[in-house]
Amino acid sequence: MMKGIITLLLLCNAATAVKYSFEIDNFLCNGCPNLPGFVVTAAIQGVLVFYNDINATTETVTHDWVREYIKENREEWDALQEECLDYRHTLKDETDSFNQDSGQTEGAPIIQQFFHCDWDDDTDKVNGYVLLGNNGEDFISFDIDTQTWTILDAKAEATKQQWDVYELRNRFWKGFLTTKCPMWLKMSLTYGKSYLTRKDLPSVSLLQRTPSSPVTCHATGFYPNRALLFWRRDGEEIHEGVEHGEILLNHDESFQMSVHLNVSSISPEDWSRYDCVFQFSDVGNNIATRLDKKAIRTNRISPSEFPSGAVIGAVVGLLLLLLLLCITGFFIWRKNNHGFRPAKTADSSDQTTPTDESES
Repeated sequence: MMKGIITLLLLCNAATAVKYSFEIDNFLCNGCPNLPGFVVTAAIQGVLVFYNDINATTETVTHDWVREYIKENREEWDALQEECLDYRHTLKDETDSFNQDSGQTEGAPIIQQFFHCDWDDDTDKVNGYVLLGNNGEDFISFDIDTQTWTILDAKAEATKQQWDVYELRNRFWKGFLTTKCPMWLKMSLTYGKSYLTRKDLPSVSLLQRTPSSPVTCHATGFYPNRALLFWRRDGEEIHEGVEHGEILLNHDESFQMSVHLNVSSISPEDWSRYDCVFQFSDVGNNIATRLDKKAIRTNRISPSEFPSGAVIGAVVGLLLLLLLLCITGFFIWRKNNHGFRPAKTADSSDQTTPTDESES
């Protein structure tokens, strides 16, 4: 499936180098109800730094270091923002063929375009791509090495044939991805590098819905999002009976991820041979959590934890007495203040019991 408007970017912390990445996302939809016609977002290292749509009077900037960058480069920033918003006309013209090629006959087409570049601060190597999607599906992408377009949907064949022959525009895209985009990235890093290169370790929990459910190893609160989470047996990574979840963004711009282990065929005496490992890409910060029934968080209550019949009876009796006293007091109050006429009641919303965001 197509990535969302706000695309999460990757931070790679290698032992000898760091790879930084920058992405601009364009969302175009003429005639979509309740949606802006054109939206531009920018993100660096998985962090949203800028958002604007054609209907907004001001841009949305998410961090103080970005505001400092804008303040000290106001003229260049204003020109860049105007250029980005004006680009919607070019994008619309270039993608009008998507409707015909994809066979869409009803509804407004939704076009998403992603410019992605990355830079290795050790080798100074840059790379990048352009990806376009049509109505939520990957459609076609640009390869900077061959300066040609790659079909991601069989319906994009006609578009590829048209775009491959636009040599001047394809040279522009290669220059944009290897020169202009990395330049913006490097300038941004002079302001926000300390924030963007931080490394936060996660908290790791074991979760299970029922005794027959898989055991979920859940890591949350880590940054950057280039990390691994896997199950091991006797120190060796395993794949059988293991299901990996996606890396998700938390509200505080940290990340969370889960990996599930089917324990139905694991004997109780073998549980201690298994552990869950969180690992950043530099293999320097491993967190191992052993598979242990006592450490698992669950919604269920074991029979040994359930109250005895006598305790239940006492609690129920007390609750009934309190309820009777409340009802009696309420009717006495109503009689003294308003009589027994119907009361006007306000709508109330149902309350839900808070649950741990990490449960799956």
